[in-house]
Amino acid sequence: MKKYRRKKKYILSKSLLILALLFALKTFLAGGTDPMPLRGVSGELTVDFLDVGQGSCALITLDGHAMLYDCGPDDKGTYIQYYLQKQGISRLDYVIGSHPDADHIGGMDVVLTKFECDTVLMPDLERDTAAYRDVKEALRYRGYRSIQPLAGTVYDFGDAQFVVLAPIQLYPEEPNNNSIVIRLKYGSNTFLFTGDAQTEEERDILESGAYLRSQVYLAGHHGSRNASSPEFLEAVHPEYAVISCGAQNDYGHPHEETLKRLQGTGAEVFRTDLQGNIRVVSDGEKLNWYSQ
Repeated sequence: MKKYRRKKKYILSKSLLILALLFALKTFLAGGTDPMPLRGVSGELTVDFLDVGQGSCALITLDGHAMLYDCGPDDKGTYIQYYLQKQGISRLDYVIGSHPDADHIGGMDVVLTKFECDTVLMPDLERDTAAYRDVKEALRYRGYRSIQPLAGTVYDFGDAQFVVLAPIQLYPEEPNNNSIVIRLKYGSNTFLFTGDAQTEEERDILESGAYLRSQVYLAGHHGSRNASSPEFLEAVHPEYAVISCGAQNDYGHPHEETLKRLQGTGAEVFRTDLQGNIRVVSDGEKLNWYSQ
């Protein structure tokens, strides 16, 4: 009888352990627990959302490390070059072209040519455009090779880390939905960059079960109504949103619907078309904002 009881207790304990693991897995997939570890930090991480007109470019720096997420339109390449050089940057750990639209990679050929670039990330999508051909030529000229990152891949960036959340599937006819989406974490501060991801790619990310909650959100597709869906914003739950767009642009960005959705989350909204260059500085706990 005693052996039976011990066996029964063992089975019960094992069942509870399995249930606990299943609950933990469900919580993780539902976005309830941040899978990225809380790492020790030193120094300050700075994100500059550059005013490149109707385009996007974010410079991220941390203790001698630097990366670019997108490189703006073609006529801003030299401006980005000078901006980086003014910051004392000669080498980039990462250059990310979120997707091959000219307003995101137009200045990338200048960056690749003028700076030492350790890792270049681009989606597996080609475009028959001058901007894309210029980037490919710059890659060949410098002997660089671009990498097509897989969703779930984690990259180190000094004391920070970022994880690739998308693309998850290929949309050959819609470049925006092939955007490289990353979530960056420094200490307890979190940042989400989504390129021009629209509702279809946002849905892919949500269905993947990825953890999305982020304090700072670079609003998708310049604040277009076709991005920042209610379901996506609910998962991100941003405290701050940055919209990168040109003043009085031809697309009407940011769209009123998107502004209302962002304001509905309680997020404070910053706009490059109204405030110029926008900087946020993180010490791993607090965020301080500046406009230039």
